[in-house]
Amino acid sequence: MAPKNLTIIGTAHVSDKSVEEVKQTILEEKPDVVAIELCLNRYQNMLAEKNGQTKQDIPIKEIIKGNNLTLFLVSSFLSYFQRKIGDDLGVKPGSEMLAAIEAANETGAKIALIDRDIQTTLKRALNQMSFLEKAKFMYEIIASFFSKDDEIEDIESIKEDDTLAEVMGYFRDASPAAYDVLVTERNAYMAKRLLDLEEENVVAVVGAGHKKGIKEYMENPQKIPPFHELLSIKQSKIPIEKLILFSIPAIFIVIFVLAFLNGINLKTSLINFVMLTGGLAFLGSILSGSKIYSAAIAFLVAPLTSIHPLLAAGWFSGLVEAKFRHVSMDDMHGITKCESFRELLSNNLFRVLLVVVGTNIGCSIGTLLTIPNVILPLFNKVFGF
Repeated sequence: MAPKNLTIIGTAHVSDKSVEEVKQTILEEKPDVVAIELCLNRYQNMLAEKNGQTKQDIPIKEIIKGNNLTLFLVSSFLSYFQRKIGDDLGVKPGSEMLAAIEAANETGAKIALIDRDIQTTLKRALNQMSFLEKAKFMYEIIASFFSKDDEIEDIESIKEDDTLAEVMGYFRDASPAAYDVLVTERNAYMAKRLLDLEEENVVAVVGAGHKKGIKEYMENPQKIPPFHELLSIKQSKIPIEKLILFSIPAIFIVIFVLAFLNGINLKTSLINFVMLTGGLAFLGSILSGSKIYSAAIAFLVAPLTSIHPLLAAGWFSGLVEAKFRHVSMDDMHGITKCESFRELLSNNLFRVLLVVVGTNIGCSIGTLLTIPNVILPLFNKVFGF
């Protein structure tokens, strides 16, 4: 069942004209429901930020872990880009969604949140991207963050069909998997949410890039995948880099065990192993600007984490660094408002993330260096080469 009278407004998320269009349409139509391209998480964060509400504690343990760190960085950089464009145009990102919420409250309309949870979307996108696509994506994000592009003069042009098709087509060619998750899947999800609304008069506020796709799915609902498929987070196939990640520690352990069983003196090998993994993790932490205590923890845990594929030395040094730097929710929100690398360095959360990455890089280099300096000599002794 679909609403009898459905108006879909395609907006630019940082457009003053879109804000006015949304307000005017809702006030004129007086719909039963205003459907907006937000999930519950983003909706609550938007209202909290509008009302000046912030949490005191930040889930730093969750952020610095493996995939969560990647998700946070991607989400932060995307927020930064949107805010940067909004600053150029004098419009706060998401203003059209706030305008829709305010107009809905003014007219007494219900609010329907029709977008998929942002964390689910990002996890699905990352899981389905190849290693090269992820590397290219992160490189382009970081490069754009530090670029000095000219201000955007005509954001409204992205709402023109030809220009939009060209931009979307380029993105689809660059990363088909990400395009499918970020655009096509969400089109299907939002179309299904709109079809499920029982009210007769509905105004939907979505990004211009989704309007055409949503309409196509609503006209052909049989093409919409089952909801459980759109919400599930499948484990990605084990890529070659993960096989290497798991195989190196396994080989290390096997060689050490065989050497021990053959009565080979392991004292020098163990010292070299500890100094290479722990020493370079310590150095990586210090070079990343950590406190000496964080670097010391990196030195102590690196020999153990280097042979445990599910642990990372940077997690431990990062937790210690976060304790000394007193990371707060203000740091989390502030990281997207930094305009330069110098400003980033003044953000406590960024400094912690830098320590995590620096420690892990140092430990990884140390682990690789143990192959020719520790593992191969032991291998030769074990097998008599």
